[in-house]
Amino acid sequence: PAQIAAFLTVYLMRSVTVEELAGFRNALLELCRPVDLGGVDAMDVCGTGGDGRNTFNVSTLSAFVLAGAGQPIAKHGNHGVSSISGSSTVLEYMGVQFTADNDQLKRQLDEANICFLHAPLFHPALKNVAPLRKELGVKTFFNMLGPLVNPARPRLQLVGVFSLELARLYAYLHQQEADREFLIVHSLDGYDEVSLTGPVKLISRQGEELLSPADLGLPATTPEALFGGDTVAEAAHIFQKVLRNEAPLAHRNAVLANAALALRTAGRAANVAEGLAQAAESLDSGRARAAFEKLLALN
Repeated sequence: PAQIAAFLTVYLMRSVTVEELAGFRNALLELCRPVDLGGVDAMDVCGTGGDGRNTFNVSTLSAFVLAGAGQPIAKHGNHGVSSISGSSTVLEYMGVQFTADNDQLKRQLDEANICFLHAPLFHPALKNVAPLRKELGVKTFFNMLGPLVNPARPRLQLVGVFSLELARLYAYLHQQEADREFLIVHSLDGYDEVSLTGPVKLISRQGEELLSPADLGLPATTPEALFGGDTVAEAAHIFQKVLRNEAPLAHRNAVLANAALALRTAGRAANVAEGLAQAAESLDSGRARAAFEKLLALN
């Protein structure tokens, strides 16, 4: 453990290089428990975490909105390190049971259009790291790695990152994979998602964009409005309110913005406006909530 702690601390003091990131990614994918989704063209929507903002679970909610809009999702997630409630934390609290059984994951995908891959079940190599990460309580090297090592290896990904520097590293790595469609998201005020609190940098295979909330067709919001609660129970309450269409507008809009960009990335929407309409329809019709309830029922 002392060696692992020292290793993690080194990366708090200096930046990781693209070669190091690629090397660790390849090693973890080689060591992980592989997942075969049977040819489904799935998408992962996730953030690195580690932005220190303790927002509500935007990307996890976006994943259910996408599933309800017809896009199959293979979501890779974990417990939060620098926030109260990571995707695994909030889903587990609400009763979702994690599985590494390939047939069960395929059933989730068939019936709910979303399967959830709880990272520790697939990455035994990281078992000794988790307690140390929690103890250090800061973003570490492994925040950077999480979104790169989804064991289902989905072709499509929307990933939020906590710094512009990391956005560039991710872009470089993803460009090397010819069949991959991706969108890397970093809000310039620090969020690892489209927060609508200011301009957001987007990097894809097609190039870079800098968009304001107005460019996305949505009102700007404040950091306070995105707060994820002080407890897991509060985080779960916010989660349910969004799915039930009872959430404050700031919550709804942040989820819709991320889902809309993901739909554009997946080729299901020609532009952001079309993506927003599809995402809103998924929430308003109850299909996003139904995807969550079907996943829950499959335990």
